[in-house]
Amino acid sequence: MMFTIMVNAQERKFSPEKFNADMEAFITKEANLTPQEAAKLFPLMREMRDKQRPLYDKMHRIGPNKPADDAACKQAITEYDKLNVELRQLESTYHKKMMQQIPASKVFDVLRAEHRFHRQAMKGWRKGRPQ
Repeated sequence: MMFTIMVNAQERKFSPEKFNADMEAFITKEANLTPQEAAKLFPLMREMRDKQRPLYDKMHRIGPNKPADDAACKQAITEYDKLNVELRQLESTYHKKMMQQIPASKVFDVLRAEHRFHRQAMKGWRKGRPQ
């Protein structure tokens, strides 16, 4: 019984490597990517996510606590908007790079598949199981 509990506890730990591998497999299947297309696309996606992460971190640090006064709230909103624009510009830049590597129709399918994967993962986490 203890062994089963320990195995279940280990299965619930989040593994970024497994998450990324599962996501890439899902996207490859859903977007019908060839191995050559996947080899061109996923390094760009990883690079984009590595650049997005610090922006998301900054955005999350703005949100948890409401600033004390109106001026600080205004500053927080302005900073959040600036980061959001920077994030969208980064995505746009990488989407253009992706379209130079694979057809735009495939990039479109990839973006939709990535969105579906994240939605499914969130539903799984809400139910107490990873993905």
